[in-house]
Amino acid sequence: MSSHNAFPDRLPLQIEGPSAWFGPDMAARSDEWLQHFTETELAEIASASLAYGDADIASMRREDFPLPSLRPRLQAILAELLNGRGFVLLRGLPVQRWGPRQSAVAFYGLGLHLGWARPQNAQGHVLGHVKDLGLSSDDPRVRIYQTHERQTFHTDSSDIVGLLCLQTARSGGQSALVSSVTLYNELRRLRPDLAACLFQPLATDRRGEVPPGGKPFFEIPVFSWHAGLLSAIYQRQYIDSAQRFADAPRLGAETVEALDLFDALSNDPRLNFMMSLAPGDLQFVHNHSLLHDRTAFEDWPEPERRRHLLRLWLAPESARPLPPVFAQRYGSLVPGERGGVTMAGLALQAPLAVD
Repeated sequence: MSSHNAFPDRLPLQIEGPSAWFGPDMAARSDEWLQHFTETELAEIASASLAYGDADIASMRREDFPLPSLRPRLQAILAELLNGRGFVLLRGLPVQRWGPRQSAVAFYGLGLHLGWARPQNAQGHVLGHVKDLGLSSDDPRVRIYQTHERQTFHTDSSDIVGLLCLQTARSGGQSALVSSVTLYNELRRLRPDLAACLFQPLATDRRGEVPPGGKPFFEIPVFSWHAGLLSAIYQRQYIDSAQRFADAPRLGAETVEALDLFDALSNDPRLNFMMSLAPGDLQFVHNHSLLHDRTAFEDWPEPERRRHLLRLWLAPESARPLPPVFAQRYGSLVPGERGGVTMAGLALQAPLAVD
């Protein structure tokens, strides 16, 4: 890729707005992003989850989980996710008292009021489990959330990613966030030649989850400027591992330099911030404007105490327009119907455990 690549038309030198923020001071401003459930709201969630009973979680619809008093607050949270700061932490779901089944039903039902759940793997799991399965990311069939390794800053393949913490690790496993708008602003200020490289398509490994007729990698730029909005998609390890495919476009020296600077800025403590999730915490993050990370962790020896989070990939009907190139990864570009892992004949499942 040439350093003379042009930026997309009408792309500003610096992007302003509520998602152009971040830094360690964000942790001290928790009153802006940390919210607590009220007792009334918890009673409403408990009632809806118990009424759903033993029905299949993956078949749940929004109307199956009525939250008449909480829904307006969830709609305000959705607007903040899509058009504002881009993340929220909700605290206080009594997961230890409710147990795995009721906690999973409650999480899934709450998520449906933000968007429709999308499959997260080739098995059609709409309820994901983030835990160490004793695997290594050196295996190209393994995704990093299945290990205890640091994930590094990345985006998931959905409009919104939600996490519910069930168990914490013995040490480590902190959540970190950085604004992709902030990264663009810094790259454009420091090295506009390298910033331009990241608007060109590059191969990202699908890690074996290949849609019908698709390649084992997709080719989407790190940054896309579309409908007056900057959207990002990124996972450095999978960009590097895509080079194992003979037909994947090669990474030139300038592109590698651009990716290295992108990583260095992501890891700059002046630009990102970390939070710790406690049992019962729900974190929701907008993937198009934020990258998220998880530090490496050391787990407990007892299986019942090991770090365990539930995950949702959500597609809101009110989500932003995405550029056509995202169809390689998102399948449909229609808000509410896009994202996730799209495979032929995929039957949706919501397992309560994963081995």
